[in-house]
Amino acid sequence: MKRAIIVVLDSVGMGELPDADKYGDKGSNTLGNIAACVRDFSLPNLQELGLGNIDNMKGIRKVDNPKGCFGRMAERSAGKDTTTGHWEISGIVVERPFPVYPNGFPKEVIEAFEKAINRKTIGNIAASGTEIIKMLGDQHVKTGYPIVYTSADSVFQIAAHEEVIGIEELYDMCSKARKILKGEHAVGRVIARPFVGSNGEYKRTERRKDFSLEPLAKTVLDYTKEKGMDVRAVGKIEDIFAGRGITHAVHTKDNNDGVDKTLEYLKDDFNGIIFTNLVEFDMVYGHRNDVEGYAKALIEFDRRLPEIINALRDDDILFITADHGCDPTTESTDHSREHVPLLVYGKRIKQNINLGTRSSFCDVGATVAHYLDITGELQGKSFLNEIK
Repeated sequence: MKRAIIVVLDSVGMGELPDADKYGDKGSNTLGNIAACVRDFSLPNLQELGLGNIDNMKGIRKVDNPKGCFGRMAERSAGKDTTTGHWEISGIVVERPFPVYPNGFPKEVIEAFEKAINRKTIGNIAASGTEIIKMLGDQHVKTGYPIVYTSADSVFQIAAHEEVIGIEELYDMCSKARKILKGEHAVGRVIARPFVGSNGEYKRTERRKDFSLEPLAKTVLDYTKEKGMDVRAVGKIEDIFAGRGITHAVHTKDNNDGVDKTLEYLKDDFNGIIFTNLVEFDMVYGHRNDVEGYAKALIEFDRRLPEIINALRDDDILFITADHGCDPTTESTDHSREHVPLLVYGKRIKQNINLGTRSSFCDVGATVAHYLDITGELQGKSFLNEIK
């Protein structure tokens, strides 16, 4: 039985890419800057796999004989968003960045959306999700108009109170927006952002849902499914790939729930892939510049990592990586253009192998395909022969 387990620590970058200045991210280093700011910051289990031994890793202690293989990856795709990062991990390079709207969406987009849902909207600005419901939540509750907003990412977000616009109606609005946002306005994701509360004291719920574009080409997930193997998605993976190439999916409410659901899948007998996204690093801490919270979340994942390792079977291979950065120590609250760490572990995998700097996130997808004996048109270079 062959299984590849890919765990994406959403936004856990490890240092600026050479072109970071073009994205306004000069000096970003999510892991390194957190380590420099937080006293006694330590990730002993990730360090045992080789996290601190990665070339140019700052602030994380090296160990003499790492139990895993270690390296870092540079993003080849244009952009620094979730969809681009995950697609590249799965074997696709996105040549053109998805469109962004720092000044809000053009009139023709909003008018088409309002016609489709048969009601007006409010907002249409770039804003923090927590701040915009504070700002416009009362007006939304009074009028019933959904809040439309965006960010520095390629997203069309719709916020609505669950008692004003029911969750299924909100999802339907997102589906209609997804059909409108094509061509030059093909944003990476339309996101439902439900919230609850009253009188300016509003809180987002865990029933967020992403409506992504379909991948631009076949991914390792598609090829794995076509071969009759399982592709089990944990967290927002199903949404990021618009359900394509997925055989089983479960959504999660937080990082710990994501680890729990991964452990549940690991109990089952199957060949294929488990693909997990742990979103809290990015959504709850990175975008809110919460350095202490981000550090605690990393420490909590590190504490639970042995559970994942102990659940691995003899032929399983575990890949731990990220999709971009989101440095909470900088002024920006947006994603950052960074290298991402790469840790690989398995009971039959070599130890203490430096994989260097990979030229693309696609190398993960290529290696998974190589391991599962899958042929397909994927970008990237397999490193399986270096670790087996």
